[in-house]
Amino acid sequence: MIVALGGALGSAARYVASRLIQEHATTAFPVATCAVNVAGCLLIGLVCGLACKAEGMGEGLKLFLTVGFCGGFTTFSTFCNENMGLLRNGNSMVAALYISLSLFLGLLAVQAGSAIAKSL
Repeated sequence: MIVALGGALGSAARYVASRLIQEHATTAFPVATCAVNVAGCLLIGLVCGLACKAEGMGEGLKLFLTVGFCGGFTTFSTFCNENMGLLRNGNSMVAALYISLSLFLGLLAVQAGSAIAKSL
């Protein structure tokens, strides 16, 4: 339940932040999405860093903030955090594979979904 609540708040925060940013953007570049993704990465890094330092952060709060809020705000933050973990543990080839496959298969899946939708 705590993850669901965090996810709902993160999703709402993403919507509000994206709208505010996009209203002021004067470019075709997806500034809002990029800004939200980077902000989510900063937040998940901060939370995980604080959780490692502070004994006072319980598992429930960490789940609420990382899986819930950051996951609702942007799954890109989780993706980057997982890759940083792989890199820190010396698994650079696994990280490279994860990054490459996620990007390639993600783009392929978007294209496939679009093609399926057009055929319906």
